[in-house]
Amino acid sequence: MAQRVLVIDDEATVRRAFELALEDTGHEVLTAASGQEGIESFDQDRPALVFLDLKMPGMGGVEVLRAIRQRDPQVPVYIVTAFYREFFDELRIAAQEGLDFELLQKPVGLDQIAEVTHGALIGATEAR
Repeated sequence: MAQRVLVIDDEATVRRAFELALEDTGHEVLTAASGQEGIESFDQDRPALVFLDLKMPGMGGVEVLRAIRQRDPQVPVYIVTAFYREFFDELRIAAQEGLDFELLQKPVGLDQIAEVTHGALIGATEAR
């Protein structure tokens, strides 16, 4: 069953990599270039899975995570970042607040994107 996957990242090359990795999966890939655009897309499209960059201009990833969790505490969110150490304290606080997320370290390969997406969507379907 095709599901919507939302990719929120300010880098066009990263968004395109997710589109390429998932183009043959049958899933609809939605992209957003900013945190605010991502929240708007989340509200409008209700994706089954979110890939979220941490370091973006304007609204950062942890703030976007909080907004998504207010809307849906169940949807799987994978934070994809090369700046894990820089945001460690913010992520630790988010986890302590009960904001559920997984981490993926950039760079992420196309096969890894497809595998994580498949696993996350199967897990989300079984959990609901």
